[in-house]
Amino acid sequence: MSRRRSPDNDRPVTLATIAEVVGVSRMTVSNAYNRPDQLSPALRDRILAAAAELGYGGPDPVARTLSRGETGSIGVVLDYALTQAFTDPATVQFLHGVAAGCENHARGMALVPRIDGRDADLVGAALVDGFVLYCVPPGDPRMDAVRTRRLPYVGVDFAPDPDLTSVNIDDEGAARAIAEHLVALGHRDFGIVLTLPDSGTTTAEAEARAVYHVEIARLAGWRAGLEAGGIDWSAVPVAGRDDFTRLLDRAQRPTAIIALSDVLALHVIKAAAERGIDVPRDISVAGFDDVPEAALSTPPLTTIRQPHHDKGSEAIRLLLDGDPSDSVLLPTELVIRASTAPAP
Repeated sequence: MSRRRSPDNDRPVTLATIAEVVGVSRMTVSNAYNRPDQLSPALRDRILAAAAELGYGGPDPVARTLSRGETGSIGVVLDYALTQAFTDPATVQFLHGVAAGCENHARGMALVPRIDGRDADLVGAALVDGFVLYCVPPGDPRMDAVRTRRLPYVGVDFAPDPDLTSVNIDDEGAARAIAEHLVALGHRDFGIVLTLPDSGTTTAEAEARAVYHVEIARLAGWRAGLEAGGIDWSAVPVAGRDDFTRLLDRAQRPTAIIALSDVLALHVIKAAAERGIDVPRDISVAGFDDVPEAALSTPPLTTIRQPHHDKGSEAIRLLLDGDPSDSVLLPTELVIRASTAPAP
């Protein structure tokens, strides 16, 4: 890191430079920045005034980190780019919870996004005291990079694992509740919309391609709820985020569509309106997450409410205060709104 030059020569300004000007030891100058309680207020003020006069901006943050053995920051490993993180409403709420937890513990937050080809390197280079991993799939090289760092870490939206401290919801149980709600309304013809651009066309293909815990668990929950109602799971068509409109354009259109997230469900409602398909008179639509937009859509969206903010704050609590053997399972709630109605 570059330093200001001392006014009377070409040498960079260092702690030793300030010590020489003030007439104290280098350690005394260091204490003025790192251990102010060791000095009288008058001496510390004199040292800081001399430093300001010389143009010294403070100790090198990397060197300071190494000397203290901690950074004061928590790394959040995301499985997508920053631009996506800040436009996804569920992730924004989660990050707000992380930020609240960090503030409560006087910590900073460093985001470690997915950048193909550099993912593990970013984890290895992050100046942090621990990690929160959000929706990182199993076998991802970043998991190995985190373990190599030998720092504490907490997983959010990971499959239950006795060796992993985690924060989760019961995705399978919540998904089953959505399916049972629609079956109780008399629906027998279903469609599924997942996040991948192309998730296959059958439930068997979707289950085979599913990588993330939330996908696997929600598919299992929907399957359990539909099969309990006598629905042939293997006959349920599946679409991805880029081709879900084909479900609306089928000759035998589903009477109910279940989406992996509210964002996807809201896209389905919009595409249905563009085709003159009334929701919920002609087709029911249900999502998952209960993001703020869900209650404001036309019609308001039936969904699963999950505590995104609490996921973030609980992850920080576990990371900094919790027992390594602790994990948290947060509650969910089926929120029934006007996007679902009895089958036509």
